[in-house]
Amino acid sequence: MNEKNAKKKIAFYIGSLHKGGAERVFVNLAGYFQEEGYRVLMVTQYQKEEEYVLPDGVERILSDIGEDEVSASRIVNFFRRLNKLHAIWKKQKPDLVLSCIGKNNFMAVVTAVGTKTKPVVSVVGEAKEEYPGRGMRMLADFLFSRAAGIILQTERSRSFFCKKVGEKAVILPNSLNPDFLRPRYEGEREKRIVSVGRMDANKNHEMQLRAFAALRDKYAGYELVIYGDGGLRAHIEETAEELGIADRVLLPGVVPDVAAHIERASLFLLTSYSEGVSNALIEALALGLPVIATDVPSGGTEELMRDGENGLVIPAGDLEALKSAMDRLLGDRAYADALGREAARIQEELSPERVNPLWKAYFERIINE
Repeated sequence: MNEKNAKKKIAFYIGSLHKGGAERVFVNLAGYFQEEGYRVLMVTQYQKEEEYVLPDGVERILSDIGEDEVSASRIVNFFRRLNKLHAIWKKQKPDLVLSCIGKNNFMAVVTAVGTKTKPVVSVVGEAKEEYPGRGMRMLADFLFSRAAGIILQTERSRSFFCKKVGEKAVILPNSLNPDFLRPRYEGEREKRIVSVGRMDANKNHEMQLRAFAALRDKYAGYELVIYGDGGLRAHIEETAEELGIADRVLLPGVVPDVAAHIERASLFLLTSYSEGVSNALIEALALGLPVIATDVPSGGTEELMRDGENGLVIPAGDLEALKSAMDRLLGDRAYADALGREAARIQEELSPERVNPLWKAYFERIINE
């Protein structure tokens, strides 16, 4: 523990700790700052099932209004939530609060007014999806320009916001989950094509099924394994049946220790229409898997991958490009391995030892300004 940081207090504000990419980043950062000697507070509006466990010593507060406070008016409830969050900052007196995801950023900036807490907003997903429409974009520009700090994850995100916000923002990467810091598997690859992600329309698992079905005869011994769960699970199962590949498509659901399940696979697929900087993609690259990923509008894939050097990048929604890329990597093991070995270098770039101090330095700058 760094004693000189013991009196500084950092708060994190997010909807819940339900298992997802942004939530895991917040939990990891909370643990890092707690180990560095800061007092750390995690404020969530809700508490859900299947949440990440907070590190010892990190305090948690729920900011939602109680049942006895709920009104029939949504506007009244909104202002009651604002007042409750403002009261938390007044009572807890964090030096800085980091928020993320859509309206949470608005809430953090507004409720920090009149307190000594400095709000830092972060955009972890596709900006135009977090702030759709002209009104939301204008509000984001207005409030972000009044935040103490702004964190983006890609250079492309700057262009979404006004010039003042873009110039004020910094680009900070997420550190790699320590579970994925391991030597690359160099043995014979299992005949499995894997994907990890929530089963929804954005992840476009259907395109994976159709590409796999088109190549099923050429690569008869392979299986497609999709880890995760979600509302489109039944649709994925039905599509696999229609394509005649149900016996070669596995849906294990959410599993512990994903790294151990996928590190020996022959190929990893990310076929999303949009992402921020995908944690699943970071982790697949870190394991040294041969990767095919779509070029998402946020620039998240571009931040991590160099087409033809550490993986293959294809246009979002392009089935023919996916089939061609899969055929190329499954048909040329030496080339696929070369891409995978280069991909594993991301372990050095995004190791917690390298990335977390960047966040600390930025937070210290904001606190001391």
